Amino acid sequence: MISNIQIRRAEAPDCPRISELVQELADYEKASSEVTVSPEHFWESGFGANPVWWGFVAEYQGKIVAFALYYIRFSTWKGQAMYLEDILVTEEMRGKGVGKLLFEALIAEARDKGLNRMCWQVLDWNEPAINFYKKYNASFDGEWVNCAINI
Repeated sequence: MISNIQIRRAEAPDCPRISELVQELADYEKASSEVTVSPEHFWESGFGANPVWWGFVAEYQGKIVAFALYYIRFSTWKGQAMYLEDILVTEEMRGKGVGKLLFEALIAEARDKGLNRMCWQVLDWNEPAINFYKKYNASFDGEWVNCAINI
């Protein structure tokens, strides 16, 4: 584990760097061209009048090297839950405990908000992420199929 990692809430000036990391995640997931959100929409959605996402960043030597972005979702069966939309640690910082610090910040945030669940998705081929989540006794549901439409 590396020392001097600072975990803090994401702030509006972090948006350009978070956007860079979002693109890095898309590249890693072999979906480089799928990122279409504009910088203005990204900022407005997190820091405008009605934010719909919140997040944390990890800084090392003054540079953001990881982020986690979440929103609150609602289940008619279970109530509110934290939905982890994305978490990314830059390639050079992986394996140094940064992801653990971010994930534990998310868990603490969920508890502070009175949420009893955190949900997310992981690609079935992303073994490093799957192995990371197993350390938290995550359950994996192969029954549900993801669906979406473009409007």
